[in-house]
This record gives sequence, C-alpha cells and structure tokens, in this order.
Amino acid sequence: MAKKSGRILIGLACEDCRSVNYVVSKNKLKKTDPLVLKKFCQKCRAYKTHRETKKLD
Repeated sequence: MAKKSGRILIGLACEDCRSVNYVVSKNKLKKTDPLVLKKFCQKCRAYKTHRETKKLD
C-alpha cells in the first residue's frame, strides 16, 4: 500500500482584489497556520500579500 501523502493543494488569493493567482502545495501536517506570501498580482499589477483561500482537488 502507498503511504498517505500529507500535502494538499491550496489557492493563494490577493488581499486587495480577491483574485486567485497562484496554486501551491502545502504540508498540512507540519504547517497548520494559514499561508501568507508576498506575490505579484496580475490584476493589480503590483506586489501584494496573498493569503491561503481554499483546498483544491
């Protein structure tokens, strides 16, 4: 049997315009707090803070 993976896919959304610009994987066993990264938003055309939004399949 294969070992169950602890990684999940999440979307990163811009805090200003709320558009989901990035999809990243996160280890749900080690990182329990919400992911917050500073990334480039294509809609705002500037570097903005992106927060974890929801789990993707």
